[in-house]
This record gives sequence, C-alpha cells and structure tokens, in this order.
Amino acid sequence: MVLEKQKPATIDEYLASMDPDQRALLQKLRKTIRTIAPNVEERISYGIPAFRLNGRSLVFFGAWVNHCSFYPGSSTTLKNFRDDLKGFQVRKGTVRFSPDNPLPITLVKKLVKARIAENRT
Repeated sequence: MVLEKQKPATIDEYLASMDPDQRALLQKLRKTIRTIAPNVEERISYGIPAFRLNGRSLVFFGAWVNHCSFYPGSSTTLKNFRDDLKGFQVRKGTVRFSPDNPLPITLVKKLVKARIAENRT
C-alpha cells in the first residue's frame, strides 16, 4: 500500500513542511501581506498559500525545491513593476526568488497595494 502525502489544509501546515530558510522568508512575506491587507482571508488554493480580499483572489506564494515564488495573480501588475523586478526570474504570473535573493519588502508592499487597487476596478 502506498501512502499519499497529506496536502496542507492551512498556511501554517504548508509552512511547517518547509525548510527553515524558506519558512522564515515566506513568513515574512505573509506578515507583509497581512500588514497591507489586514482583512485578507488566508487559504490553500492549488496546493499553495493564497490570499483573498473581499471575495477576490489577491496574491499567492509557494516554495519549491530550488526557489520560492510570489504570484501577484495578474500579469498586468508584473508588467507595471518590471523595472523593480530586475534581478529576479519573472515568468507569466510568477516572480521567483530565494533566501539568498529575497524580494524586498518595499516591493512586496507595492505589489500587494497594486493588486488591491486592481481588484477594486
């Protein structure tokens, strides 16, 4: 019999499975998101931490073997901040970073604020 790995039900469970460097980095990201959007709803969506505000997706993040990812949930937001994101690997809806090269908190704040504004329209 093969036992399947249990999927996390909460962000705390998700973070508990990370290595300490990734966990610390993502906890900081989580705290920043909650500071900018204190009424945000936390959940697991698509197997990763997700944040919703006023019933709409806001941002996501995740940890992988060789990197962490921040998902603003909008390619428009990424395009608007492309100059700020130089030095990071950026794909369609993803910004990759690592404990050695973390996303600056000021940039995370800008991205979250931009997503809040975008969700209002």
